[in-house]
Amino acid sequence: MTSDTTSWDRAALALRLLCVPDADLGGAVIRMRASPARDHVLTQVAPLQPRKIHPTISDDQLFGGLDLAATLNAAQVVENKSFFHSRCTALLTMSERCGPDLAAKLAQQLDSGAGHMIVALDEGAEPDEAAPPALTERLAFHIAPEGRAPAGWPSDTPPVPAGTPLTPADVTVSGSDIETLTSLAAVFGIDSLRAPSLALRAARAHAAMHGRKAVDESDLNAAAELVYPQRATRVPQEPEDQSQDPPPPPEDAPDDDGAGDSESFELPDGDMLVDAVKALLPADLLAGLVPAGTTRSQTGGGAGMKRKGNRRGRPLPSRPGRLDGRARIDLVATLRAAAPWQPLRNAAVPAGTPPRQGLQIRPADIRLKRYQEQSDRLLIFAVDASGSAAMSRLNEAKGAVELLLGQAYAARDHVALIAFRGAEAELLLPPTRSLVQTKRRLASLPGGGGTPLAAGLQQAALLAEQSRARGLSPTVVILTDGRANIALDGTANRQTAQSDAEKMAGLLTAQNIAGLVIDMSNRPQDALRSLAARMQAPYIALPRADAERLTGAVSAALEG
Repeated sequence: MTSDTTSWDRAALALRLLCVPDADLGGAVIRMRASPARDHVLTQVAPLQPRKIHPTISDDQLFGGLDLAATLNAAQVVENKSFFHSRCTALLTMSERCGPDLAAKLAQQLDSGAGHMIVALDEGAEPDEAAPPALTERLAFHIAPEGRAPAGWPSDTPPVPAGTPLTPADVTVSGSDIETLTSLAAVFGIDSLRAPSLALRAARAHAAMHGRKAVDESDLNAAAELVYPQRATRVPQEPEDQSQDPPPPPEDAPDDDGAGDSESFELPDGDMLVDAVKALLPADLLAGLVPAGTTRSQTGGGAGMKRKGNRRGRPLPSRPGRLDGRARIDLVATLRAAAPWQPLRNAAVPAGTPPRQGLQIRPADIRLKRYQEQSDRLLIFAVDASGSAAMSRLNEAKGAVELLLGQAYAARDHVALIAFRGAEAELLLPPTRSLVQTKRRLASLPGGGGTPLAAGLQQAALLAEQSRARGLSPTVVILTDGRANIALDGTANRQTAQSDAEKMAGLLTAQNIAGLVIDMSNRPQDALRSLAARMQAPYIALPRADAERLTGAVSAALEG
């Protein structure tokens, strides 16, 4: 396997920046499988003296608490120290298995301002196996070198500043530096302010490491290349060529009052910096497009809704509990919980009592088995077939849905098709697994008329609620250009139509139905972005993507 020298050089730089004193970078995600190469990478963070923690760490170990054995032995209260009782670096192994509860607790420690750092080892074999976003967005770097490490890695070392080494606090930044990093984050669709904040800290650490008292262009470039690529949610597009006149609208298309004709986001000055980050974007960015913080964890990922049980499904860590005749005991975990207490329990036996044979098991030692089972998923496609959508990219939307249908068929998902045009929405195909029938209905879908977006959302919400009652896990995929102009009562009123659409989006949120909004207009629509936020759903604007790229983005968002 050929080595990617550039990725290893970036990894070396990120690891050196982590070791800069008082850099306050939060830490890094190291996405590598267990191997000698990863061990070699971890040697570079040895100066931080990291201490290992596991995703199953208990609250007593993490935050401290009563040490019962020591308390009984000393006849006075003895408490364990918190893992974070002093400034430290935690090495979180198998971070892809870290649950949301532990991620929130670790994020709280990073936000405390005590200077803690976390190095998360991500061993995920699949794209959907990754450390929780609540944790990773607080870690500055994502380290995933490709291939084998070059001979002598890490080879280059920063120059040693003359005199007293500088710290990041000694480095000054200008307002234009802050504006540059913030604008650059917006260009790549990064909506969290943590990203430019971490990039600014990385730039100051980079300057201090090279003995500079002020941030310059090379520091900004290094920081942006290390912090932004894995956080990007879109690829900056070149300005659209306006030299050609747009095609005339269909005769039955409603008049367009200019809604959605806002100018596309323009790139800030400094194209070299944009190009540098753009060159480092993952090759499958569109296929992995899942805006951070927009998906709801209650609804599982690529399969249906997850439900905990005690009989079948994927095994989960056992938990303390009482035997009630239905739960199944985890014998190994129970014995493991009881074993450490045997010396104390044997010593507590009154004098003269015959010795007991075997282990002493108490109710508190009982551990019960848990399993996680998944229901079938239903993909509800609500497709805009209005005149404005037909003028935009209805054919490409049809092609994308057909490709997605093939994937759904392979995964044995159910699919349903809703079309909205004219003054109402129509259920073209109820939930089915028939690929041929779905494609036939989709191919015959005509275009023209008004855009009753609210009616489409209402029909999707009704179908989703009905399917949930039958044990399915619904996900609503909206494909539209966002130019809603038909209200729920059938009247042509843009303001009322948009208001009704917002209400229906709120209904989907209240029903806790997962959703996805695809903007298939020629230019991104602010109204659709607001609608997606109301639905608490990802928003994907792909104004110049073909069917296959659109399909990759939708598939990844559904699996996120």
